[in-house]
Formats: sequence, structure tokens, C-alpha cells
Amino acid sequence: MSKRAPLKIFSCTKTSYLTTKICDSLGVDLGKSSCPVFADGEFEPCFEETIRGAHVYIVQSTPPPADNLLELLLMIDAAKRASAYKIIAVIPYFGFARQDRKDKPRVSIGAKLIADMLTAAGVDRVITMDLHADQIQGFFNVPVDHLYASALFIPFIGKMGLENVVVASPDVGGTKRANTYAKMLGTDMVICHKSRARANVVGSMTLIGDVTGKDVIIVDDLIDTAGTITKAADLMMEKGAHSVRAFAAHGVLSGPAYERIEKSALNEVYFTDSIPPKQESSKIKYISVADAFAEAIERVYKNHSISSMFYG
Repeated sequence: MSKRAPLKIFSCTKTSYLTTKICDSLGVDLGKSSCPVFADGEFEPCFEETIRGAHVYIVQSTPPPADNLLELLLMIDAAKRASAYKIIAVIPYFGFARQDRKDKPRVSIGAKLIADMLTAAGVDRVITMDLHADQIQGFFNVPVDHLYASALFIPFIGKMGLENVVVASPDVGGTKRANTYAKMLGTDMVICHKSRARANVVGSMTLIGDVTGKDVIIVDDLIDTAGTITKAADLMMEKGAHSVRAFAAHGVLSGPAYERIEKSALNEVYFTDSIPPKQESSKIKYISVADAFAEAIERVYKNHSISSMFYG
């Protein structure tokens, strides 16, 4: 094409708060769309302006309920049928990412199924952040740009003025992430080893490493019911830690999460705004990912590298 196709950014229903900030960061207008709902709950997303020949970016996190995912799929299908040149799904929080493997008999690999559904709907590219498992990128047959909240959190932690920092992983599976933080911050790392009684219920937990007199930074990709993170914080304070803070990309915060965080030894918990907060909490704070996603969108649109944006 002799002339670059226009850039247009649209929001699904639940992520308009973030899409507006992304558009402000880019200095572009939010695209016009609507999502009428029928009496039985069925909905019909549609574009209210032409997108023919355009680079269309559709922003939507996909936490439960499944309506959020379905709305994104319908928007992608609508964009394809409206002759968009390229369709890019911007998914700050990729739901179902914990279903990345068959860890017991007769279960689905949900993350792979969602990847197939997005591809079948017509998406050309996906931009997301802090997948539960890096290998999910390989579930797609289209390019995936995987951003990391560490690019926001690490500089923020460095400016907090904490004198004796140690980075902690709340479980063995998060050691790679914690090691990245420890390396960039120039600190030691400790690990919590946990066993689960059942899904979302932590059985026992032990600490590998010394936290005596330390300002502990626990890092994770998401916090759901907050059982693991609060148990880890309480354990570290019992082991002599000076303070404990948690940083996680996605605040899913289901069920008793808010109550557990308020009652725990955690001084503060930081999330990105990939998922909107459900209620207020004195301990929970948010750092916006709008500028990071805006920069990623601009770089993808202009065919520039995004690898310099994050810590690998």
C-alpha cells in the first residue's frame, strides 16, 4: 500500500476505562462502537464508523464471566466482516491462562482453546501482558507481543527507598519471574514452597532462604483469592522480615481476597489496571499500563521493535 492504513482503537464494554487512557496517551480518538443487549442477555457488538482498510486495535481483558471473551470474539468477527486491513486484539489480562497444560485426566487445555477461537474469529496479532505461562504464546498461529509488568514495577520499586530488599516468589513456579526482578534490582531471592489441598486452597508452606530484617517484595503474575500471597506474607513476617509488599500484574481478586489482604501482614499490594478494581482497599494500589500498551500499539503499527520495552 502506498499510504499507511489508518490506525483505529476500539474498546469492548468492560475495558473502556483503560482504552480511554491508551487513546489519550497516543493522542487519538477512541473509536465509536456499541454493544446492544437483547432482553434475554444476548448482545451484539458493532462498529459505529467505517473501518474498511484500517489497522483495528480492539482492547479487552478477558476475566470471568465468559461474556468478556465472547464480546471480544464478536468484535473481531465484526471487524473482519467490515473489511478491516489488520485486526489486533489487545488483551491486557488473558483469562483462562492458568489452563495451559493437562495436569490431570479428562480436562481441557483452556488457554489453547481460547487461542484457537481468537484465530478462528480472524485476529491477525495479539498484544498481551504477563501470561501465566510463557509457552501460551506458542498456542497461537499469529504473532504475540508479550509485555511484562516488570518494566513498570522494577523502576517503581527502585524509587521506593527501601534499604534492605529481597525478592520473593510465592511458589516454585514463579522463580523465573522473581529471578528477573532480583537480577534487575541487584538483590537476593527467596522462594516459598507450597502444597495445595485443592484449587485455590493452600495446604502447607515453607520458606527457602533468609528474610530476617529484610524488606520483602513478593512478585507474581496474578492474585486471585489471595490465599497464597497472604500466607506467604504472614510466614515471612514470622521469619523476621521487616516489611512485606506484593507486586502482581493482574488483580483478579475473587471471593475473600480483599478481606484476606486487609487482615494479612502485607504492607501494600500493587497491581496494574489490566482488570478494573471491584472495591476500595487501604492496602491496594494501582499502576497504569496505559502508556505501555499505547507505546506497544504505536510500535506495532509502525513496524518497530518492542523488545526494548521490557525486562525479559
